[in-house]
Amino acid sequence: MSLPQVVDTGRLRLPLWTADDVARVRDGERASGWHPDFPREDDRDAASIWRDGDPWGPRSIELDHVVVGSIGFFGPPEPANDGVPETEVGYGLVEDARGAGVATEALTALLAGADRAGVRIRASVLPDNTPSIRVLAKCGFTELRGSNGDGELVMARPLR
Repeated sequence: MSLPQVVDTGRLRLPLWTADDVARVRDGERASGWHPDFPREDDRDAASIWRDGDPWGPRSIELDHVVVGSIGFFGPPEPANDGVPETEVGYGLVEDARGAGVATEALTALLAGADRAGVRIRASVLPDNTPSIRVLAKCGFTELRGSNGDGELVMARPLR
């Protein structure tokens, strides 16, 4: 099963990035409909892993028709050591969009698609990023796998 091109929660739209979106993010160009603080450095990093047509790639987070961040998987699922398909998710918002449940809502919507596809999701987060840890906890990331080479906590969400 594949993920849809656009995930819609009613309040948020999460469209996959197009080649034009990625070119603008990479080149630092502005697009109409983007928040003045978008793209952030993390968004530029996400552009480096984009592959055309990959439903497991980066997406915009649109709130009130304005791109306020990005969310996406770090590529298609691959079998983990236990044979379960797994991939990593990342997300981020401009400062103005934080604290209003946007990250939790966006992540919950993407996780629903991953659940339907039978894919387990993991995330890496700096230990002092309490807001992001809270988002992951609300979204069911209960397995702590230790830390990665960058000192980030690696958390996983069991399959539903």
